[in-house]
Amino acid sequence: MADASVSSVATRSARIALGGVGLAALGAIAASGKAIIVKLGLRHGVDATTLLALRMAMAMPVFLVLAWWSSRTAAPLGWADRARILWLGFTGYYLSSWLDFQGLQYISVTLERLILYLNPTLVLLINVLLARQRPGRWQLAALALSYLGVLVAFGHDLQREGGRIVLGSALVLASAVSYALYLYGSGRIVARIGAVRLTAQASCVACVLVLLHFCLTHPLPQLWQAPAAVQGLSLINALVCTVLPVLAIMQAVRRIGSSLAAQVGMLGPVSTIVMSLWLLGEPMGVAQIVGTVLVLVGVLLVSRLHR
Repeated sequence: MADASVSSVATRSARIALGGVGLAALGAIAASGKAIIVKLGLRHGVDATTLLALRMAMAMPVFLVLAWWSSRTAAPLGWADRARILWLGFTGYYLSSWLDFQGLQYISVTLERLILYLNPTLVLLINVLLARQRPGRWQLAALALSYLGVLVAFGHDLQREGGRIVLGSALVLASAVSYALYLYGSGRIVARIGAVRLTAQASCVACVLVLLHFCLTHPLPQLWQAPAAVQGLSLINALVCTVLPVLAIMQAVRRIGSSLAAQVGMLGPVSTIVMSLWLLGEPMGVAQIVGTVLVLVGVLLVSRLHR
């Protein structure tokens, strides 16, 4: 009887772990589709700011519901925490998204994903600069490996595209830095506020900022006058590539922990390469493959050594 009970518990734990891995993989693959959707939208002659505004406008109702649901039984936030959420919404979901969408006008989705995947290394560097943490020898080696991988892929694309690659890569790198600042800041308050509540409220802040940005730079009716194909792509971007990854990854972390979820998340750059070949017809050479492998190995080492 006892053996049967132990076996039942082990089976249930294995199912929970397997489900967590599946959710992490789903979240990583869905999030990596964002750049593909943006590239497809740009082909319809719509600018990056309009694509971002459509994405956030369609995602906002879901984030509002999540913000309300996660705050039902929670203590009210103080003014200091509200100010932090405003800052995190600005850096993590507004500024980083706008810079990323702008950069995608100039570079391939493979290079974009590799640059964004440097986030753990950028958080480590922010800790070195702001928290005065001293990196170890192996961490420095892992950092060098990651950035070498990006340089390999960057150099290949630079030979083919020229100055556009420099501008696009600079914009996406600035996006990665902005999001790394969000990760650094959110890590200090997420335990107190809660992951769902923090993500939902920061996302709502970003949605408002993006829509204000659009209203200042475009006539508001232009948002809904975009071609039907762009509207459909934006709906996929909002629900499948924005809301779904947030929920899936949060549930994955709850089941299997942040470390394993991050490792499974390495499917993201790989799935981006596959989708860019399949849906966009972007060229893929040895340099991109080598660069991807170097970045993945470097980020994996940084993540393991930084725990």
